[in-house]
Amino acid sequence: MSKPISAQLVSGNAHAATTATRSSAWLRSTGVVLAGSALVAVCAHLALPLYFTPVPLSLAPFAVLVIGLLLSPRLAASTLGAYLLEGALGLPVFSPTPAIAGLAHLLGPTGGYLLSYPVAAALIAYLVRRTGRGFAPAFLSAALGSLVILTCGALWLAALTHASLPSLFTLAVLPFLPGDVLKVAAAAWLAAGWIHLRRRNG
Repeated sequence: MSKPISAQLVSGNAHAATTATRSSAWLRSTGVVLAGSALVAVCAHLALPLYFTPVPLSLAPFAVLVIGLLLSPRLAASTLGAYLLEGALGLPVFSPTPAIAGLAHLLGPTGGYLLSYPVAAALIAYLVRRTGRGFAPAFLSAALGSLVILTCGALWLAALTHASLPSLFTLAVLPFLPGDVLKVAAAAWLAAGWIHLRRRNG
């Protein structure tokens, strides 16, 4: 026996509402991914080359930390994955490097840092959602994510250069530690403030 017309209308309306909600959520997620990848690109261009290492000082890791603190693990990883895809396709989203672009840049000396971004952002997002949304939990989560970025960058550079451990530490880790502490603190402060503001405004 077929459903009454009223039941069919209710079912159809519910299905349409569900479809509209899914479409809205998909559009919102896409917008967040594109905006987040654009933020990383802008921060990547705020870079300072260092004469003693092929790795520049860059604000890109700061953007990665902020994205990890504010988004869900899946959305954070998707945002940084989109950023890497944009760079691999040749879009000018990576830190400016003479004569290196696109996939060659992604596989170059800074490749370890770049490829760690989705993992670091997802890890930060996972940790901060299980430890709390205040400054201290955000700081610790971001610090672990920053450590992942530095470790992956150093291991990648080691594979490319076969440098000794002291040289590797000087090239890939030590120059970035002071700046990374500031980036972690700034990202945690920004994320904690944003979350507090959203809660206060309902």
